[in-house]
Amino acid sequence: MIEGLLIGLATAFSLQNLLFVIAGCLIGTLIGMLPGLGPMSIIAIMIPVAISIGDPSAALILLAGVYYGAIFGGSTSSILINAPGVAGTVATSFDGYPMAQKGQAGKALTIAAIASFAGGTIGAILLLAFAPALSSVALLFHSAEYFALMVVGLSAIAAFAGEGKVLKALLMTVIGLMLATVGESALFNAPRFTMGLQDLQSGFSFITLAMALFALPEALNLVFNPNKGQNSEDNGQISNLRITRDEARAMAPVVGRQSIQGFLIGVMPGAGATLASFLGYAVERNIAKGAEQDEFGKGSIKGLAAPETANNAACTGSFVPLLTLGIPGSGTTAILLGALIALNVNPGPRLMVDNPSVFWAVIISMYVGNVVLLILNLPLIPYIARLLTIPRNYLIPFILFFTMVGAYIGQNNATELLILVGLGLMATVLRFADFPLPPLLIGFILGGMLEDNFARAVNLTDGLHFMYDRPMTLGLLIVALLLIIVPIWRRRAARKASGSSST
Repeated sequence: MIEGLLIGLATAFSLQNLLFVIAGCLIGTLIGMLPGLGPMSIIAIMIPVAISIGDPSAALILLAGVYYGAIFGGSTSSILINAPGVAGTVATSFDGYPMAQKGQAGKALTIAAIASFAGGTIGAILLLAFAPALSSVALLFHSAEYFALMVVGLSAIAAFAGEGKVLKALLMTVIGLMLATVGESALFNAPRFTMGLQDLQSGFSFITLAMALFALPEALNLVFNPNKGQNSEDNGQISNLRITRDEARAMAPVVGRQSIQGFLIGVMPGAGATLASFLGYAVERNIAKGAEQDEFGKGSIKGLAAPETANNAACTGSFVPLLTLGIPGSGTTAILLGALIALNVNPGPRLMVDNPSVFWAVIISMYVGNVVLLILNLPLIPYIARLLTIPRNYLIPFILFFTMVGAYIGQNNATELLILVGLGLMATVLRFADFPLPPLLIGFILGGMLEDNFARAVNLTDGLHFMYDRPMTLGLLIVALLLIIVPIWRRRAARKASGSSST
């Protein structure tokens, strides 16, 4: 291991590979800022470039830099215009955008940058120390465990339901699950609920749905309320960039917890940064007390730091199954796996022995990349935050343009624009009716994986007894039950306490 580390250090810190890290991080950050252009698209485009490099270490360092750079940069559009750049930054908008509307866009971007750096760095250290051992943990997860893990993710609806909104959140989750069933299933090739429309055969696009739920209603809301979003930063002076000592003290335990939790979720093939960010947000909201819990969804520092830390740690963790088992943990790592195979590198248990320069250089470059991302992003925050100083009559078309371009590029199909408008109008009505929209997106994201893993588990065990026969599955289902029960019990206890104090 020490010999492999030395080889990896020499490879990662060569001038060529340092330049590739910087280039990958810069490209990824810029792409992540643009709604609809996620890391999958740009990595797929850059595979021929990576192959032309020839050196597998340099090629993977470049592509990995694009990957976590896109996740790092995706928070910008989520915070500034409520249009998530990538799936893993959807939860960032829940508290990041309210902070921007309060005149704290600069502070929100600073918190996101520091939390992303911390999560990615701690994840890289954990990857360096435990990658070989964690590969055996990843092998313990089968269809039954993945089904239970998806149930844990769905139980996070309790974290997104405010006072008296549990039933509304549950309804939104059910709608999300219903939307996830449109199109062909992974197990059955027959189209479902497509209403005879061939364009719906592959189902709804995540990018289209995310834009319809968050960006389009926000643009319409600015049309209906032209004074909304006017804040102290509109005079062109971006202030309030620094984090106070108390805010740093409040962030520290969140960053520590979510770095570890996000990394472990990333290790599980198929979980990914999106699930890690949602669960990170849910856990932090559930353990918050009193007034701190009420701040979630209204501009909470913890609510912003949790998903940003978790999604970057999960990105790093997803390289464990990719490098040590040859199993892609997400769509993006599946493309990276294809790039490795094209470069005649076979990921698996022997990779660290047969190609130590590839294995250890990629891991070490992740730490270097996080430092590069922090150096690139922190000085640019005052200039990026000035996006909010654009007059509203220019900002609204800007949001609409990127929303429609993002939806079109996602599927390269003009029908997506009609779907975007239809779902966007529906989301606007639901928003005015005070329905929480995040549970709908959670249901949609996890619905397909929930269905596929449930069907496989039932087929393999010939029944439902896998839920209690497998200890890990039973343990995860108990965790999901606790995530639902504990917030309800705490609300009832708080009501009783307030009632007794008033009497």
